[in-house]
Amino acid sequence: MSLLGRTLKEIYPQDSGFRDRAKERLDQLALPHWALGDLMDLAIDLAGMTRSMQPPVARKAVVTMAGDHGVVAEGVSKFPQEVTPQMVYNFVNGGAGINALARQAGAEVVVVDMGVAADLNDLVKQGKIINKKVGLGTDNIAKGPAMSHAMAMRAVESGIDVAMELADRIDVFGTGDMGIGNTTPSTAIAAVITGKPIAELTGRGTGLDDEQLVHKQEVIKEILACNTPDPKNGLDILAKIGGFEIGGIAGLIIGAAAQRKPVVVDGFISSAGALIALTIEPFVRDYIICAHRSMEPGHKAMQEKMGCRPLLDLNMRLGEGTGAALAMNLVEAAVAVLTEISTFEEAAVAGADK
Repeated sequence: MSLLGRTLKEIYPQDSGFRDRAKERLDQLALPHWALGDLMDLAIDLAGMTRSMQPPVARKAVVTMAGDHGVVAEGVSKFPQEVTPQMVYNFVNGGAGINALARQAGAEVVVVDMGVAADLNDLVKQGKIINKKVGLGTDNIAKGPAMSHAMAMRAVESGIDVAMELADRIDVFGTGDMGIGNTTPSTAIAAVITGKPIAELTGRGTGLDDEQLVHKQEVIKEILACNTPDPKNGLDILAKIGGFEIGGIAGLIIGAAAQRKPVVVDGFISSAGALIALTIEPFVRDYIICAHRSMEPGHKAMQEKMGCRPLLDLNMRLGEGTGAALAMNLVEAAVAVLTEISTFEEAAVAGADK
């Protein structure tokens, strides 16, 4: 049996007993009922995910998957492809947005080369990034499939590998991405899985003007017309219109779910990976925390399809895992609510009149 097949057998829903115990305690806290709102809902989820009334969340990592995309040849991005490896070096040197926000959240940043169209062996040899390279960027999805089925499987299983390698020392995973042009395959994935119109889902990515936005929409129509992915087959969608880093994100989510660890899903590209993961195994939903609502217009439809309300809405559109890093503060806050606030009885405070 494949690694993917074995891993899927280890994924179970949240534990209802721990969810019930957490809700019972939260109902009795010395504050007006459910006064901390979504943090209390998140606390229940964390108890159910981790099978614990003291969910472990101290050890955090944002896993930033990097990969390039052949579709940049269609003029769908304002930035050239060489920015992808340049940003990988920036991550390693600690100077990117994700580095700043991860430091603030007390999370480490783990960079994975899933398919950057450049030689990054120097960083691999120095132990600064993880090498899971499937290829030197995907093929141009406006002309045909992104990758073979075998490569799609390898991308997902590489993400599972990373989750397993980190599981002994990480309590909470965050997803991140880097890849010039990756909003285009992510929008195509959103169109296939949500069924929403392309015009409604397509955003400006790195800052396209009106004319470039219309062109991007036309390219996505071409992508779907020439590839016709099966909306019920996650690996088929990934192989035909996805990206290596999107597959890696899907695998990381699947691996985290199999390890019963929360995974904080970042923005638009991470949500494309989450939709692939959910299409492969719907039970992974029980381990996903949606970090934030991106400015990309398709992100709302993706989160609605996942049945997931974002914790934050800050008009962000950077990716890299920045939203996941910010939301990790709220994950820790939710555990503090569950474990540190006294009940009415413990605090000797009179409860509300019945």
